[in-house]
Amino acid sequence: MAEKRYDLVVIGGGPGGYVAAIRAAQLGLSTACVEGRGALGGTCLNVGCIPSKALLQSSEKFADANKHFAAHGISLPSVVLDLPTMMSRKAKVVKDLTAGVEFLFKKNKVDYIKGWGSIPKAGEVAVALEDGGSQTLSAERILIATGSESTPLPGIEVDENQIVTSTGALELGKVPETLVVIGAGVIGLELGSVWSRLGAKVTVVEFLDRILPGMDGEIAKQTQRVLTKQGLKFKLGKKVTSAVAGAEGVRLTLEAAKGGGEEAMEAETVLLSIGRRPFTEGLGLKELGVAMDNRGFIQVDGTFETSVPGIFAIGDCVPGPMLAHKAEEDGVAAVETMAGQNGHVDYNLVPGVVYTWPEVAGVGKTEEQLKDEGVAYNVGKFPFTANSRARANADTDGMVKILADKHSDRVLGVHILGPLAGDLLAEAVIAMEFGASAEDIARTCHSHPGMGEAVKEAALAVAGRAIHI
Repeated sequence: MAEKRYDLVVIGGGPGGYVAAIRAAQLGLSTACVEGRGALGGTCLNVGCIPSKALLQSSEKFADANKHFAAHGISLPSVVLDLPTMMSRKAKVVKDLTAGVEFLFKKNKVDYIKGWGSIPKAGEVAVALEDGGSQTLSAERILIATGSESTPLPGIEVDENQIVTSTGALELGKVPETLVVIGAGVIGLELGSVWSRLGAKVTVVEFLDRILPGMDGEIAKQTQRVLTKQGLKFKLGKKVTSAVAGAEGVRLTLEAAKGGGEEAMEAETVLLSIGRRPFTEGLGLKELGVAMDNRGFIQVDGTFETSVPGIFAIGDCVPGPMLAHKAEEDGVAAVETMAGQNGHVDYNLVPGVVYTWPEVAGVGKTEEQLKDEGVAYNVGKFPFTANSRARANADTDGMVKILADKHSDRVLGVHILGPLAGDLLAEAVIAMEFGASAEDIARTCHSHPGMGEAVKEAALAVAGRAIHI
Protein backbone atom coordinates (compact mmCIF):
# COMPACT_ATOMS: atom_id res chain seq x y z
CA MET A 1 0.00 0.00 0.00
CA ALA A 2 1.23 3.49 -0.83
CA GLU A 3 1.81 5.55 2.30
CA LYS A 4 0.83 8.94 0.90
CA ARG A 5 -0.59 10.27 -2.35
CA TYR A 6 0.68 13.40 -4.10
CA ASP A 7 -0.28 15.36 -7.19
CA LEU A 8 3.43 15.39 -8.08
CA VAL A 9 6.55 13.59 -6.91
CA VAL A 10 9.83 15.02 -8.16
CA ILE A 11 12.85 12.71 -8.19
CA GLY A 12 15.97 14.86 -7.82
CA GLY A 13 16.54 18.01 -5.78
CA GLY A 14 18.87 19.88 -8.12
CA PRO A 15 18.11 23.23 -9.80
CA GLY A 16 15.51 21.67 -12.09
CA GLY A 17 13.91 19.48 -9.45
CA TYR A 18 13.73 21.85 -6.51
CA VAL A 19 12.52 24.77 -8.63
CA ALA A 20 9.85 22.55 -10.21
CA ALA A 21 8.75 21.36 -6.76
CA ILE A 22 8.46 24.89 -5.38
CA ARG A 23 6.58 26.16 -8.45
CA ALA A 24 4.24 23.17 -8.33
CA ALA A 25 3.44 23.88 -4.70
CA GLN A 26 2.80 27.54 -5.53
CA LEU A 27 0.30 26.35 -8.14
CA GLY A 28 -1.57 24.31 -5.53
CA LEU A 29 -0.23 20.84 -6.31
CA SER A 30 0.56 18.61 -3.33
CA THR A 31 4.26 17.97 -3.94
CA ALA A 32 7.13 15.87 -2.65
CA CYS A 33 10.77 15.94 -3.71
CA VAL A 34 12.96 12.85 -3.34
CA GLU A 35 16.72 13.48 -3.10
CA GLY A 36 19.38 10.90 -2.28
CA ARG A 37 22.40 13.17 -1.83
CA GLY A 38 21.44 14.19 1.69
CA ALA A 39 21.49 17.86 0.67
CA LEU A 40 19.35 19.77 -1.80
CA GLY A 41 20.76 21.67 -4.77
CA GLY A 42 22.05 18.76 -6.84
CA THR A 43 25.43 18.68 -8.57
CA CYS A 44 25.24 22.40 -9.29
CA LEU A 45 25.00 23.59 -5.72
CA ASN A 46 26.97 20.83 -3.99
CA VAL A 47 29.82 19.84 -6.32
CA GLY A 48 29.48 22.03 -9.39
CA CYS A 49 28.45 25.58 -10.22
CA ILE A 50 28.46 27.08 -6.73
CA PRO A 51 31.61 25.63 -5.13
CA SER A 52 33.54 26.23 -8.35
CA LYS A 53 32.45 29.88 -8.39
CA ALA A 54 33.47 30.24 -4.75
CA LEU A 55 36.95 28.93 -5.59
CA LEU A 56 37.12 31.05 -8.74
CA GLN A 57 36.38 34.15 -6.65
CA SER A 58 38.93 33.23 -3.99
CA SER A 59 41.62 32.39 -6.54
CA GLU A 60 40.97 35.67 -8.38
CA LYS A 61 41.55 37.59 -5.17
CA PHE A 62 44.76 35.65 -4.54
CA ALA A 63 45.98 36.41 -8.06
CA ASP A 64 45.06 40.08 -7.67
CA ALA A 65 46.97 40.35 -4.42
CA ASN A 66 49.99 38.66 -6.01
CA LYS A 67 50.05 40.46 -9.35
CA HIS A 68 47.82 43.52 -9.49
CA PHE A 69 47.60 45.30 -6.15
CA ALA A 70 50.92 47.11 -6.60
CA ALA A 71 49.60 48.97 -9.65
CA HIS A 72 46.86 50.40 -7.39
CA GLY A 73 49.38 51.62 -4.84
CA ILE A 74 48.75 48.74 -2.46
CA SER A 75 51.92 47.08 -1.22
CA LEU A 76 51.93 43.81 0.69
CA PRO A 77 55.05 42.31 2.28
CA SER A 78 53.98 38.83 1.16
CA VAL A 79 50.92 36.91 0.03
CA VAL A 80 50.48 33.46 1.54
CA LEU A 81 47.92 30.92 0.39
CA ASP A 82 45.84 29.31 3.15
CA LEU A 83 44.12 26.58 1.14
CA PRO A 84 42.22 25.00 4.08
CA THR A 85 40.59 28.36 4.88
CA MET A 86 39.74 28.86 1.21
CA MET A 87 38.13 25.41 1.11
CA SER A 88 36.25 26.09 4.35
CA ARG A 89 34.80 29.26 2.89
CA LYS A 90 33.67 27.32 -0.18
CA ALA A 91 32.03 24.69 2.04
CA LYS A 92 30.18 27.34 4.05
CA VAL A 93 28.82 28.95 0.89
CA VAL A 94 27.48 25.55 -0.20
CA LYS A 95 26.05 24.70 3.24
CA ASP A 96 24.27 28.05 3.57
CA LEU A 97 22.69 27.73 0.12
CA THR A 98 21.55 24.13 0.57
CA ALA A 99 19.98 25.13 3.89
CA GLY A 100 18.29 27.99 2.06
CA VAL A 101 16.67 25.61 -0.42
CA GLU A 102 15.46 23.42 2.42
CA PHE A 103 13.90 26.50 4.03
CA LEU A 104 12.11 27.29 0.76
CA PHE A 105 10.65 23.77 0.77
CA LYS A 106 9.25 24.33 4.25
CA LYS A 107 7.95 27.76 3.30
CA ASN A 108 6.13 26.37 0.26
CA LYS A 109 5.00 23.15 1.99
CA VAL A 110 6.99 20.79 -0.23
CA ASP A 111 7.65 17.44 1.46
CA TYR A 112 11.38 16.67 1.36
CA ILE A 113 12.07 12.93 1.29
CA LYS A 114 15.72 12.00 1.86
CA GLY A 115 16.55 8.84 -0.04
CA TRP A 116 17.06 7.28 -3.46
CA GLY A 117 13.95 7.04 -5.58
CA SER A 118 12.97 4.53 -8.24
CA ILE A 119 9.80 4.00 -10.26
CA PRO A 120 8.44 0.44 -10.00
CA LYS A 121 5.40 1.47 -12.04
CA ALA A 122 3.69 4.58 -13.31
CA GLY A 123 2.10 6.45 -10.43
CA GLU A 124 4.42 5.07 -7.76
CA VAL A 125 7.84 6.05 -6.39
CA ALA A 126 9.75 3.68 -4.14
CA VAL A 127 12.26 5.40 -1.85
CA ALA A 128 15.22 3.73 -0.14
CA LEU A 129 15.37 6.11 2.80
CA GLU A 130 18.63 7.70 3.91
CA ASP A 131 17.99 6.64 7.52
CA GLY A 132 17.15 3.08 6.55
CA GLY A 133 13.97 1.38 5.52
CA SER A 134 11.77 2.31 2.60
CA GLN A 135 8.74 4.37 1.74
CA THR A 136 6.32 4.25 -1.17
CA LEU A 137 4.84 7.45 -2.57
CA SER A 138 1.76 7.43 -4.77
CA ALA A 139 1.65 10.20 -7.36
CA GLU A 140 -0.64 11.34 -10.10
CA ARG A 141 2.49 12.53 -11.91
CA ILE A 142 6.21 11.78 -11.51
CA LEU A 143 8.88 14.22 -12.66
CA ILE A 144 12.41 12.89 -13.25
CA ALA A 145 15.03 15.57 -12.54
CA THR A 146 18.06 13.43 -11.73
CA GLY A 147 20.62 15.51 -13.62
CA SER A 148 23.91 14.28 -15.00
CA GLU A 149 27.31 12.85 -14.12
CA SER A 150 30.83 13.23 -15.48
CA THR A 151 31.38 11.35 -18.74
CA PRO A 152 34.06 8.64 -18.43
CA LEU A 153 36.88 8.14 -20.92
CA PRO A 154 38.01 4.63 -21.91
CA GLY A 155 41.48 3.85 -20.61
CA ILE A 156 41.25 6.23 -17.66
CA GLU A 157 40.22 5.13 -14.18
CA VAL A 158 39.07 7.97 -11.95
CA ASP A 159 40.10 7.68 -8.29
CA GLU A 160 39.18 11.27 -7.25
CA ASN A 161 42.67 11.54 -5.81
CA GLN A 162 45.25 11.65 -8.60
CA ILE A 163 42.82 11.34 -11.50
CA VAL A 164 39.78 13.41 -10.67
CA THR A 165 36.50 14.65 -12.08
CA SER A 166 35.21 18.11 -11.24
CA THR A 167 34.07 16.69 -7.88
CA GLY A 168 37.61 15.75 -6.87
CA ALA A 169 39.10 18.91 -8.36
CA LEU A 170 37.01 20.94 -5.91
CA GLU A 171 38.46 19.05 -2.94
CA LEU A 172 42.20 18.82 -3.60
CA GLY A 173 44.15 18.95 -0.36
CA LYS A 174 47.06 20.88 -1.85
CA VAL A 175 47.94 22.76 -4.98
CA PRO A 176 49.38 20.26 -7.46
CA GLU A 177 52.70 21.18 -9.01
CA THR A 178 51.38 20.11 -12.41
CA LEU A 179 47.81 19.60 -13.58
CA VAL A 180 46.67 18.17 -16.90
CA VAL A 181 43.08 18.98 -17.82
CA ILE A 182 41.49 16.65 -20.36
CA GLY A 183 38.86 18.68 -22.17
CA ALA A 184 38.81 22.39 -23.07
CA GLY A 185 35.16 22.96 -22.27
CA VAL A 186 33.57 25.08 -19.56
CA ILE A 187 34.44 22.88 -16.57
CA GLY A 188 38.01 22.24 -17.65
CA LEU A 189 38.81 25.90 -18.25
CA GLU A 190 37.17 27.12 -15.04
CA LEU A 191 38.88 24.62 -12.74
CA GLY A 192 42.11 24.84 -14.70
CA SER A 193 42.03 28.60 -14.05
CA VAL A 194 41.48 28.08 -10.33
CA TRP A 195 44.51 25.86 -9.84
CA SER A 196 46.67 27.87 -12.25
CA ARG A 197 46.07 31.03 -10.23
CA LEU A 198 46.97 29.18 -7.06
CA GLY A 199 50.32 28.06 -8.49
CA ALA A 200 49.85 24.88 -10.55
CA LYS A 201 51.35 24.52 -14.00
CA VAL A 202 48.27 23.70 -16.06
CA THR A 203 48.13 22.06 -19.49
CA VAL A 204 44.79 21.61 -21.23
CA VAL A 205 44.49 18.74 -23.71
CA GLU A 206 41.61 18.90 -26.20
CA PHE A 207 40.54 16.44 -28.92
CA LEU A 208 39.26 19.22 -31.18
CA ASP A 209 41.44 21.87 -32.79
CA ARG A 210 39.82 24.63 -30.71
CA ILE A 211 38.67 25.35 -27.17
CA LEU A 212 35.06 25.93 -26.05
CA PRO A 213 33.29 23.90 -28.73
CA GLY A 214 29.85 25.28 -29.49
CA MET A 215 30.76 28.89 -28.68
CA ASP A 216 31.56 31.52 -31.28
CA GLY A 217 34.89 30.65 -32.90
CA GLU A 218 36.36 34.15 -32.88
CA ILE A 219 35.53 34.61 -29.22
CA ALA A 220 37.00 31.17 -28.43
CA LYS A 221 40.28 32.01 -30.18
CA GLN A 222 40.58 35.27 -28.29
CA THR A 223 39.79 33.45 -25.04
CA GLN A 224 42.61 30.99 -25.68
CA ARG A 225 45.05 33.86 -26.23
CA VAL A 226 43.98 35.50 -22.95
CA LEU A 227 44.24 32.27 -20.95
CA THR A 228 47.62 31.49 -22.50
CA LYS A 229 48.80 34.93 -21.36
CA GLN A 230 47.62 33.97 -17.87
CA GLY A 231 49.82 30.86 -17.89
CA LEU A 232 47.65 28.00 -19.17
CA LYS A 233 49.13 25.84 -21.92
CA PHE A 234 47.08 24.11 -24.61
CA LYS A 235 47.54 20.94 -26.62
CA LEU A 236 44.79 20.94 -29.25
CA GLY A 237 43.92 18.20 -31.71
CA LYS A 238 45.17 15.59 -29.25
CA LYS A 239 43.45 12.58 -27.73
CA VAL A 240 44.43 10.95 -24.45
CA THR A 241 44.63 7.18 -24.91
CA SER A 242 45.65 6.31 -21.37
CA ALA A 243 46.36 7.80 -17.96
CA VAL A 244 47.90 5.61 -15.29
CA ALA A 245 48.32 6.76 -11.69
CA GLY A 246 51.45 5.73 -9.81
CA ALA A 247 53.61 6.69 -6.88
CA GLU A 248 55.35 9.40 -8.88
CA GLY A 249 52.18 10.89 -10.36
CA VAL A 250 50.11 10.18 -13.46
CA ARG A 251 51.61 9.10 -16.76
CA LEU A 252 49.55 9.97 -19.81
CA THR A 253 49.76 8.81 -23.39
CA LEU A 254 48.57 11.13 -26.14
CA GLU A 255 48.30 10.90 -29.88
CA ALA A 256 47.11 13.23 -32.61
CA ALA A 257 43.33 13.20 -33.00
CA LYS A 258 43.75 12.61 -36.73
CA GLY A 259 46.24 9.80 -36.15
CA GLY A 260 49.97 9.83 -35.59
CA GLY A 261 52.73 8.94 -33.18
CA GLU A 262 52.33 8.69 -29.43
CA GLU A 263 53.39 11.35 -26.98
CA ALA A 264 54.00 10.90 -23.26
CA MET A 265 53.14 13.38 -20.53
CA GLU A 266 53.39 13.33 -16.76
CA ALA A 267 51.39 15.23 -14.18
CA GLU A 268 50.84 15.22 -10.44
CA THR A 269 47.09 15.44 -10.98
CA VAL A 270 44.77 14.88 -13.95
CA LEU A 271 41.30 16.41 -14.28
CA LEU A 272 38.94 14.53 -16.60
CA SER A 273 36.35 16.96 -17.94
CA ILE A 274 35.15 15.84 -21.36
CA GLY A 275 31.49 16.54 -20.67
CA ARG A 276 28.54 15.10 -18.81
CA ARG A 277 25.94 12.40 -19.44
CA PRO A 278 22.42 11.84 -18.09
CA PHE A 279 22.25 10.19 -14.68
CA THR A 280 19.28 7.81 -14.70
CA GLU A 281 20.82 4.71 -13.10
CA GLY A 282 18.56 2.83 -10.71
CA LEU A 283 15.32 4.55 -11.73
CA GLY A 284 13.99 1.48 -13.54
CA LEU A 285 13.32 3.33 -16.79
CA LYS A 286 14.20 0.47 -19.13
CA GLU A 287 11.89 -1.89 -17.27
CA LEU A 288 9.11 0.70 -17.55
CA GLY A 289 9.69 1.14 -21.27
CA VAL A 290 10.62 4.83 -21.06
CA ALA A 291 12.10 5.79 -24.45
CA MET A 292 15.71 7.01 -24.43
CA ASP A 293 18.11 7.84 -27.25
CA ASN A 294 21.47 6.13 -27.85
CA ARG A 295 23.22 8.65 -25.57
CA GLY A 296 20.93 7.94 -22.63
CA PHE A 297 18.79 11.08 -22.86
CA ILE A 298 15.13 10.58 -21.97
CA GLN A 299 12.83 11.39 -24.87
CA VAL A 300 9.98 13.78 -24.02
CA ASP A 301 7.20 15.58 -25.90
CA GLY A 302 6.34 19.27 -25.83
CA THR A 303 4.86 18.93 -22.34
CA PHE A 304 7.95 17.11 -20.98
CA GLU A 305 6.01 13.84 -20.79
CA THR A 306 7.93 10.64 -21.58
CA SER A 307 6.66 7.69 -23.61
CA VAL A 308 5.01 6.40 -20.40
CA PRO A 309 1.92 8.49 -19.49
CA GLY A 310 2.22 10.25 -16.14
CA ILE A 311 6.04 10.21 -16.11
CA PHE A 312 7.81 13.44 -17.06
CA ALA A 313 11.48 14.46 -17.30
CA ILE A 314 13.48 17.72 -17.38
CA GLY A 315 16.98 19.17 -17.18
CA ASP A 316 20.21 17.37 -17.95
CA CYS A 317 18.52 13.99 -18.47
CA VAL A 318 16.57 15.27 -21.51
CA PRO A 319 18.02 16.73 -24.75
CA GLY A 320 19.16 20.34 -24.77
CA PRO A 321 21.85 22.47 -23.11
CA MET A 322 23.08 20.80 -19.91
CA LEU A 323 22.87 23.94 -17.80
CA ALA A 324 21.35 24.64 -14.40
CA HIS A 325 19.29 27.59 -15.60
CA LYS A 326 17.92 25.56 -18.52
CA ALA A 327 16.86 22.88 -16.02
CA GLU A 328 15.08 25.53 -13.93
CA GLU A 329 13.21 26.79 -16.98
CA ASP A 330 12.28 23.21 -17.91
CA GLY A 331 10.96 22.60 -14.40
CA VAL A 332 8.78 25.71 -14.31
CA ALA A 333 7.42 25.09 -17.80
CA ALA A 334 6.66 21.44 -17.02
CA VAL A 335 4.67 22.05 -13.84
CA GLU A 336 2.87 25.11 -15.22
CA THR A 337 1.71 22.93 -18.11
CA MET A 338 0.59 20.27 -15.63
CA ALA A 339 -1.46 22.96 -13.86
CA GLY A 340 -3.19 23.97 -17.09
CA GLN A 341 -1.04 26.99 -17.87
CA ASN A 342 1.13 27.57 -20.95
CA GLY A 343 4.66 26.64 -19.94
CA HIS A 344 7.30 27.56 -22.51
CA VAL A 345 11.09 27.54 -22.95
CA ASP A 346 12.86 29.11 -25.94
CA TYR A 347 15.90 26.87 -26.33
CA ASN A 348 17.38 29.26 -28.90
CA LEU A 349 17.83 31.82 -26.14
CA VAL A 350 19.51 29.85 -23.36
CA PRO A 351 22.64 31.80 -22.40
CA GLY A 352 25.95 30.06 -21.81
CA VAL A 353 28.67 31.45 -19.56
CA VAL A 354 32.25 30.43 -18.75
CA TYR A 355 33.34 31.92 -15.42
CA THR A 356 37.01 32.29 -16.15
CA TRP A 357 38.38 35.83 -15.88
CA PRO A 358 37.57 37.48 -18.11
CA GLU A 359 34.25 35.68 -18.48
CA VAL A 360 32.96 34.26 -21.74
CA ALA A 361 29.25 34.43 -22.55
CA GLY A 362 27.03 33.86 -25.54
CA VAL A 363 23.40 33.53 -26.62
CA GLY A 364 21.76 32.76 -29.94
CA LYS A 365 23.56 31.92 -33.15
CA THR A 366 27.33 31.90 -33.58
CA GLU A 367 28.94 33.28 -36.72
CA GLU A 368 29.77 29.71 -37.79
CA GLN A 369 26.13 28.66 -37.48
CA LEU A 370 24.89 31.61 -39.53
CA LYS A 371 27.37 30.80 -42.30
CA ASP A 372 26.35 27.13 -42.29
CA GLU A 373 22.69 28.11 -42.48
CA GLY A 374 23.28 30.61 -45.28
CA VAL A 375 21.87 33.53 -43.29
CA ALA A 376 22.97 36.99 -44.41
CA TYR A 377 24.11 38.99 -41.40
CA ASN A 378 25.97 42.06 -40.23
CA VAL A 379 28.43 42.03 -37.37
CA GLY A 380 29.31 44.72 -34.85
CA LYS A 381 32.28 44.48 -32.50
CA PHE A 382 33.56 46.66 -29.73
CA PRO A 383 36.73 46.01 -27.68
CA PHE A 384 36.90 46.58 -23.95
CA THR A 385 40.16 48.45 -24.50
CA ALA A 386 37.96 51.32 -25.71
CA ASN A 387 35.56 51.18 -22.77
CA SER A 388 36.29 53.81 -20.12
CA ARG A 389 35.15 51.71 -17.13
CA ALA A 390 37.21 48.74 -18.30
CA ARG A 391 40.25 51.01 -18.64
CA ALA A 392 39.70 52.42 -15.14
CA ASN A 393 39.43 48.86 -13.78
CA ALA A 394 42.38 47.54 -15.82
CA ASP A 395 40.03 44.87 -17.26
CA THR A 396 40.47 45.48 -20.96
CA ASP A 397 40.77 41.97 -22.42
CA GLY A 398 38.01 40.91 -24.78
CA MET A 399 35.16 42.39 -26.78
CA VAL A 400 31.42 42.39 -27.42
CA LYS A 401 30.26 40.90 -30.72
CA ILE A 402 26.71 41.31 -32.03
CA LEU A 403 25.32 39.43 -35.05
CA ALA A 404 22.20 40.89 -36.68
CA ASP A 405 20.10 39.89 -39.68
CA LYS A 406 21.33 41.84 -42.73
CA HIS A 407 17.82 42.70 -43.89
CA SER A 408 15.73 43.13 -40.72
CA ASP A 409 18.53 44.06 -38.26
CA ARG A 410 17.03 41.60 -35.76
CA VAL A 411 19.66 40.45 -33.27
CA LEU A 412 20.57 36.82 -33.97
CA GLY A 413 23.46 36.28 -31.56
CA VAL A 414 25.52 38.10 -28.95
CA HIS A 415 28.93 36.88 -27.78
CA ILE A 416 31.11 38.50 -25.14
CA LEU A 417 34.60 37.94 -23.81
CA GLY A 418 35.19 40.39 -21.02
CA PRO A 419 34.66 41.44 -17.41
CA LEU A 420 31.25 40.38 -16.08
CA ALA A 421 30.30 39.03 -19.51
CA GLY A 422 27.64 36.78 -18.00
CA ASP A 423 25.86 39.74 -16.41
CA LEU A 424 26.24 41.95 -19.48
CA LEU A 425 24.67 39.22 -21.61
CA ALA A 426 21.34 39.44 -19.75
CA GLU A 427 20.50 42.64 -21.61
CA ALA A 428 20.99 40.85 -24.90
CA VAL A 429 18.87 37.87 -23.86
CA ILE A 430 15.96 40.15 -22.96
CA ALA A 431 16.37 42.12 -26.18
CA MET A 432 16.34 38.94 -28.26
CA GLU A 433 13.35 37.57 -26.34
CA PHE A 434 11.39 40.63 -27.51
CA GLY A 435 12.74 40.39 -31.07
CA ALA A 436 14.84 43.54 -30.79
CA SER A 437 17.01 44.93 -33.55
CA ALA A 438 20.61 46.01 -33.08
CA GLU A 439 19.36 49.57 -33.48
CA ASP A 440 16.99 49.08 -30.53
CA ILE A 441 19.98 48.33 -28.31
CA ALA A 442 22.05 51.10 -29.89
CA ARG A 443 19.35 53.72 -29.19
CA THR A 444 18.90 52.65 -25.55
CA CYS A 445 20.65 54.97 -23.08
CA HIS A 446 23.35 53.16 -21.09
CA SER A 447 24.93 54.53 -17.91
CA HIS A 448 28.40 56.02 -18.05
CA PRO A 449 30.97 54.94 -17.20
CA GLY A 450 29.84 51.34 -17.40
CA MET A 451 30.81 48.02 -18.94
CA GLY A 452 27.37 47.93 -20.55
CA GLU A 453 28.38 50.75 -22.87
CA ALA A 454 30.44 48.16 -24.75
CA VAL A 455 27.19 46.38 -25.64
CA LYS A 456 25.67 49.64 -26.90
CA GLU A 457 28.77 50.42 -28.95
CA ALA A 458 28.82 46.93 -30.50
CA ALA A 459 25.18 47.46 -31.47
CA LEU A 460 26.11 50.80 -33.03
CA ALA A 461 28.97 49.08 -34.84
CA VAL A 462 26.50 46.73 -36.59
CA ALA A 463 25.54 49.75 -38.71
CA GLY A 464 29.08 51.21 -38.77
CA ARG A 465 28.12 53.90 -36.23
CA ALA A 466 30.34 53.12 -33.22
CA ILE A 467 31.47 56.33 -31.54
CA HIS A 468 34.52 55.34 -29.49
CA ILE A 469 36.51 53.30 -32.03
